[in-house]
Amino acid sequence: MISSKKDYKNYIDQDRKALGIKPKGLGGKIMDYLSPNYIWKFQKTMRKLEYYSNCKNSGVYKPYIAYLKYKFKKISVKLGFSIPINVFGPGLSIVHYGTIVINRNTNIGSNCRMHACVNIGASGGEKGAPQIGDNVYIAPGAKIYGDIKIASNIAIGANAVVNKSCEQENVALAGVPAKPIGNVDIKKIIKHI
Repeated sequence: MISSKKDYKNYIDQDRKALGIKPKGLGGKIMDYLSPNYIWKFQKTMRKLEYYSNCKNSGVYKPYIAYLKYKFKKISVKLGFSIPINVFGPGLSIVHYGTIVINRNTNIGSNCRMHACVNIGASGGEKGAPQIGDNVYIAPGAKIYGDIKIASNIAIGANAVVNKSCEQENVALAGVPAKPIGNVDIKKIIKHI
């Protein structure tokens, strides 16, 4: 969770690297304005809202936080995301837009790469939601739910339904319900770690 200006800058830098976005000069900024990368815009807005909500949540900043919430909701609806703040660690890479729904009690570590049609949430009115480690790849259509723990360095396959904890690292989970189907070298899937 972002708790300082240094954290905020680190999160932005790690997210930028995860998305493969290179720092740009004036010409690149003009092109971004004319043809924006909406996922990068979403992630920057999310991180800024996290920073101001966590670190600057006092009287003088309240109107700006309200503006950031409005801006964040607007771009979330445009992209089909229902992603609360303070869920992801640094290095988030949302590959493309489309329906993504995440419960606010979920916690996901650093270097998460996620595709569209992912749903991560509680089960049947429970308050507990998935707690997911670092360096996790979540393929399109994966459903992860319940008060479960997923270890670091895991790949979750397309359309997998994960409803049980997996404490074993360096495995691929697939199927309905999901179970380990083999070992995986996560560095071959998530290139920026």
